[in-house]
Amino acid sequence: MNSRQNQLKAFDRLLTIMDELRQKCPWDKKQTLQSLRHLTIEETYELGDAILDNDLNEIKKELGDLLLHIVFYSKIGSETKDFDIADVANEICDKLIHRHPHIYGDVVVENEEDVKRNWENLKLKEGKESVLEGVPKSLPAMVKASRIQDKVAGVGFDWEEPYQVFEKLKEELDELQHEINVQDQDKIESEFGDVLFSIINYARFLKVNPEDALERTNKKFIKRFQYLESKAKENNKDLVDMTLAEMDVFWEEAKNII
Repeated sequence: MNSRQNQLKAFDRLLTIMDELRQKCPWDKKQTLQSLRHLTIEETYELGDAILDNDLNEIKKELGDLLLHIVFYSKIGSETKDFDIADVANEICDKLIHRHPHIYGDVVVENEEDVKRNWENLKLKEGKESVLEGVPKSLPAMVKASRIQDKVAGVGFDWEEPYQVFEKLKEELDELQHEINVQDQDKIESEFGDVLFSIINYARFLKVNPEDALERTNKKFIKRFQYLESKAKENNKDLVDMTLAEMDVFWEEAKNII
């Protein structure tokens, strides 16, 4: 691994390259905070994919792409004299020190839950009117639900035992089935949302990240379906002309392999 000196040298090299690109490259010169936003979101998802695949080399590359964006935003901020990379780094350092009084102060904690609870209480003392203010509005719904539940749990608004959450999930499923029987589409959607919210909450008690779990299933399904497609092609068959029973033969093969 690189020494701290080499790490700082590499970061200084990146800052120098960013300065040069901003001065000389027609594309880099045109970029703004707004134009980079959607690219940053894409880079974040690509990093997430690499992490799920546990591809360490790809993780390293995607972290570099994301780091470039942080440096890029900071460079733009320095040009408008609003902030630079030192301000960005010092801001997070100050926040970490303030939010970890059990490390940098005299607060005593027993476990991870105490740390999370202190974190949310400190944010309220900083002037936030709601513990939910820190949940970005643009988060995907599943991730947002998970963050909402984490944050309210941090101030004690939570179930005590996993079985209570499971009972709540079954209750929501019963309510959904009732609305399906009644055929009220608006209420079906509402109750379906409640079911999803409850199962995401249950995942938290099982210490499962629901976004990661679903994405793993997505990847598994894609691989199995592509196996099905390849086997059909090997047998000179078109999926649209195959019966479900015929497709199921290859699907079961895929399940034994993938």
